[in-house]
Amino acid sequence: MKQFRKVYDKAFKEKAVQLSYERTNVSELARELGVTAPQLYKWRKEFEEFGEGSFPGKGNLKLSPEQEKIHELEKRLKDAELERDILKKGNRHFFQERSMIYSFIKNNEQVFPIEKMCKVLQVSSGSYYRWKKQTITARQQRKITIKEKITLIYFESKQRYGSPRITLELWSIGYKISRITVAKYMKQLGLRSKLSKKFKVTTNSNHNYLIVENILNRGFIVKTPSKAWVSDITYIQTKEGFVYLTTIIDLYDRKIIGWSLSDGMSTDETSLKAWKMAVKNRNIEEDLIFHSDRGVQYASKKFVNVLDSYKKITRSMSRKGNCWDNAVAESFFKSLKTELIYGNKLISKEQMKLEIFEYIEIWYNRKRRHSALNYATIEEFNNQINYKNVA
Repeated sequence: MKQFRKVYDKAFKEKAVQLSYERTNVSELARELGVTAPQLYKWRKEFEEFGEGSFPGKGNLKLSPEQEKIHELEKRLKDAELERDILKKGNRHFFQERSMIYSFIKNNEQVFPIEKMCKVLQVSSGSYYRWKKQTITARQQRKITIKEKITLIYFESKQRYGSPRITLELWSIGYKISRITVAKYMKQLGLRSKLSKKFKVTTNSNHNYLIVENILNRGFIVKTPSKAWVSDITYIQTKEGFVYLTTIIDLYDRKIIGWSLSDGMSTDETSLKAWKMAVKNRNIEEDLIFHSDRGVQYASKKFVNVLDSYKKITRSMSRKGNCWDNAVAESFFKSLKTELIYGNKLISKEQMKLEIFEYIEIWYNRKRRHSALNYATIEEFNNQINYKNVA
């Protein structure tokens, strides 16, 4: 497959910049996003100078920063509220066992005053010093260490991982431990992965446009990139109303190659916008199957004409009322809503858009372990394939 220069649109740059203000390590964030640190700093500098007038594209003028002062103050307030919520949630779950509290204090004696840590963590300093004098066996220390690692992985995954994926993460860093033991430790620590709920996908199939056959026919396993892409649309509730998420997934590695988050349901805002991102991120090969449901956003003349212009694409649509014909796209929405949305309080549209950007571009596409890929991350899967091809 030939290489091409990555092009980032205005929305990607804005969300990357906003996310960089919430992170302490900009270089690490740049690696997670697949860009260079100088590139991200350049975007930040432009955003700080021109605000919403940044990244206008070739031939367009940037706006003066004067009108962005109020926006910047509002952003700082939102950041402060977010930090407060994170601290509140973390303090409610973190360090469930007394031995782990003592271990944390010991490991951070050079960072914080012991008395202050004991007060914040609600243990007496006398009890801590008595614990410190006791001899801890190697087995006990290993158990404490593993529980600390489990807790760290659990919260780094934002409470999305259960015992199977946490076990695999432990294996990847050198800890050989059974899933049953991990599950037992998680129960002792009071750690539980988020549970799923039912949800409905929002598309309108009551229209007079042409409907095509189900060519994909649930052939969700493909061996090469750009042979089958699937797409769907769902709604997400915020405290300011609904936003609509459109995604395009390459079945080869289950990567979200195109997506759009919009306030409306027009073809331009949903399927067409996601498509434009997808073709920037991945080349179209011969005999590509593009599968979707029967929604008007996919059957409209505007969208169909765009697909037909490539002359390499075969359209495919699910049968009426059969959600299993597009199971991979629906599975992503289930994971998104389970891992990011259910159980959390309603937030603003702007904050939701930022959190979904982080979920897709950093978590799902780069860090999450996928059962369809034998619990490898998308990057690990592609690296394994490239290694086999070279060998």
